[in-house]
Amino acid sequence: MGAAAPVVATVSLPRSLLRGERRPQIALVGLPRTGKSTIFQAASSTAVEAGQLDGSSLGFSTCQVNVGLEEAALVDLPPLRSLHDLDEADRLLLMALLGGQPARRGEAGFKTPDLLIQVVDATALESSLALAQELCELGKPLVIALNRLDEAREKGVYINVAALSEALGVPVVPTVAHMGKGITTVFETALQLLHAKRCPLPQLPSPHLRKALAPLNAILDMPAVEAAFRVPRTLLLTQVARGDTWFASELARHFPDLVPAVEAARADATRVLPRPLAEELFADRHYRAAALHEQVSRLGHAAEKAGWKRTLDRLFLHPRWGLIGTLAVFALVLFMVFEVSTALDALTSAPLAAWVGQWEPDTTAGVIGRAVADGLVGLVGIVVPYMLPLVLLLVSLEESGIMHRVAFVVDRGFHRIGLHGGVAVPFLLGLGCNVPALSAVAASSSGRERIVASLLITFVPCSARSAIVLAIGGKYLGWEGVLGIFLLTMLIIAVAGKLLTRRYVKASPGLIQAIPSYALPQWRRLLAITWERTSDILTIVTPLLVLGSVVLALLAHFGADEVINMLLLPVTSWWLGLPVALGVPILFGVLRKELSLLMVYQALGTQDIALQLNWVQIATFLVFLTFYVPCVSTFAVMLKTIGRRDAVFSVGLSVAVALGIAAVCRIALQGVNLLF
Repeated sequence: MGAAAPVVATVSLPRSLLRGERRPQIALVGLPRTGKSTIFQAASSTAVEAGQLDGSSLGFSTCQVNVGLEEAALVDLPPLRSLHDLDEADRLLLMALLGGQPARRGEAGFKTPDLLIQVVDATALESSLALAQELCELGKPLVIALNRLDEAREKGVYINVAALSEALGVPVVPTVAHMGKGITTVFETALQLLHAKRCPLPQLPSPHLRKALAPLNAILDMPAVEAAFRVPRTLLLTQVARGDTWFASELARHFPDLVPAVEAARADATRVLPRPLAEELFADRHYRAAALHEQVSRLGHAAEKAGWKRTLDRLFLHPRWGLIGTLAVFALVLFMVFEVSTALDALTSAPLAAWVGQWEPDTTAGVIGRAVADGLVGLVGIVVPYMLPLVLLLVSLEESGIMHRVAFVVDRGFHRIGLHGGVAVPFLLGLGCNVPALSAVAASSSGRERIVASLLITFVPCSARSAIVLAIGGKYLGWEGVLGIFLLTMLIIAVAGKLLTRRYVKASPGLIQAIPSYALPQWRRLLAITWERTSDILTIVTPLLVLGSVVLALLAHFGADEVINMLLLPVTSWWLGLPVALGVPILFGVLRKELSLLMVYQALGTQDIALQLNWVQIATFLVFLTFYVPCVSTFAVMLKTIGRRDAVFSVGLSVAVALGIAAVCRIALQGVNLLF
């Protein structure tokens, strides 16, 4: 029997993707406090432009977003109350929906929306249904985001989503905007609707009103009238029938001969109706909204106790308490790095290092052999205790759906430095090792986002740098000094992020983050993803670690240490105020950061460095090592992921930041030392 044919997955794509010049304009509309701006913030990019409608005080925001392989321009308009009982604000919004908004100097603009997304509060559905029926009159594709459905159920309000969608003739998508749920589906549905070119049918008034308005409709049935107003016929008929001031003035200005006939038709309609025409239109609109509300919703008992999934969502996605879940994940990562990984290190690489350390060759060949062994032991020390456990943990959190929730919560914070919350996983990986963190960035982002995130990750203190800070700082500076260094790192990452977004000005489009269901991770998939993220160790890092160890050993073997120390005298002694002997540990720390501590002890001739350095020098040295180039392995992976130009820029940036911040800390701490 022959081998079984491989299973091939196929994904159907539309013939013409909506992107580039075909990118549609999508407008978010809705009553106040429905969650409209929350959806915009969840979907928006790091480059949001602002503008005002016709020079008024009504502001809007716009940005570009990616939806899978397609793109859209998204605009968040001010709250819209009605299309019929128009005040000045509602009229401006109506004109914007029908004709867009030209860009003004220093402000954003937007073209006529191709599709509308109405955000509806499920806890107050009836008030939004009248507006939904009015939006159907505009002749534009419409999607309803039924928000806060979870709160409605908790209050005992149950809404038949399918019945509501059928009654209005538009897709209705349940969402919980503040938790990021359903947002991806809303935009995917919107683009599917645009591909299908399907618009809702107008929600016609009751039969008795249609009969009463027939004569008026016949008067307005003129191409010239429709061309002048450029609004759908049903909307024009309703506005003229109720005597809207702006429509009446425009009719009198363009078609003064029609005004008597229009007024006579309105008077005739009033005579056959039980109340004045404007009041009858208002009452009919709200009657139809109330009837629809009664048709699609029912009252019942409040929802039973939320299950464990709902409880976890409150922990990870709640607007106020979601940060607790994020901090818990961060604490778990720190526990893995500094407790579990430390214990594994003591069981794996430490015994190997002690065994290899018994070999003290005096020939060049022996020195090279010992260096190769040291390099391989260093590889084990990176991969086994620190990299594999942390990558496995974070992949498990991703596969279970937890990391997607963490990314959603921290998204706004990352927006402040020009990134998306999706890079949260690589940043956490960076606490273990920058190498898999860079690989994760390359796999999950592109363009400016990939470059900026990669540059910033080099400042994330990996386990090797953290171990040095904890070992030396914890002993000689106390917990206050260690905490200060880590807080300084966070500050520098934030400031550098803001500055880098100015260097790389082309902002990334918005990324709509999906919130998947919770799932139990599968071991085969966990191992496959872990291998994918750590495979660069064999192809890139291993040769460099071995080669670096050989170079370092040969320099020491041939007595080149003193020459290097003298060449680095301007940096070590003049700039940083450190002993000249620390030149070699500073320079060759880029080969393997975990050797920096050992080289410091060797250079100073003692493991009690307080005999050679005061506390200001210790703090300056630790700050410099924290921001200095992580290691040559990190640089090699950056060459692969962001290219030579930006990788070299990263080296220059890290050296400049390390020298600058260390010098500032030295001067500040010397001042403190003199005062106290």
